[in-house]
Amino acid sequence: MMQVHLTQISRNTKTGPIPVSTTSADTCPATCPFKRQASGKPGGCYGDNYPMLYHWQAVTAGQRGGSWEHFCDEVSRLRKNQLWRHNQAGDLPGDGVRINAGQLMQLVKANRGRRGFTFTHYPMDDNNQALIYLANNSGFTVNLSANNLAQADQLAALEIAPVVVVLPEHTKKNTHTPAGRPVIICPATLFEGVNCDNCEMCQKVQHPIIGFPAHGSHKSLVNAIAGVAGG
Repeated sequence: MMQVHLTQISRNTKTGPIPVSTTSADTCPATCPFKRQASGKPGGCYGDNYPMLYHWQAVTAGQRGGSWEHFCDEVSRLRKNQLWRHNQAGDLPGDGVRINAGQLMQLVKANRGRRGFTFTHYPMDDNNQALIYLANNSGFTVNLSANNLAQADQLAALEIAPVVVVLPEHTKKNTHTPAGRPVIICPATLFEGVNCDNCEMCQKVQHPIIGFPAHGSHKSLVNAIAGVAGG
């Protein structure tokens, strides 16, 4: 059963001291190449890095957090205009293939007057495209997560949501997709003192494609998916 935990003040230096949520691993789509394999072998997901993994495992096991309804109530009680990030680990509510429309709309409603943002690896079928388009046009920003620059072009061409993309770990300069779309490196990965709290770019519905260089203990796996072999 899906569990969600809301940390009111994050201690993650990349996000800064904003509220962040963590959702149980059962929400992650099977198509996500970074998902931990059935054998238990890591796939490259940032959530599989310590110490976050301890917290994510506790949420997944039902030892932390609560129901979706409780989580949405917590979001609705955040102060007005609060910037917050949904899912430092985990994905949107759904069965791993189709996003749950009712639950996503619950969150969109709870977020009214606040500035929530998140990222998703859900496959972009017609159902999911419509829901994500609606969420973005209702004040809750859902970024589409691309696994490489070619897929970033495919997702951007849908014109339903902003796009972010994973890049090889040594990418330090802004780049572009095969179709020529500009890709801006996440400022928090380049500059000390920059974080989600003072950047806010991922919360804006209109932004250039944002690139996140591979990082963490499984970055060699991410490098291979992002387009290079090894690290």
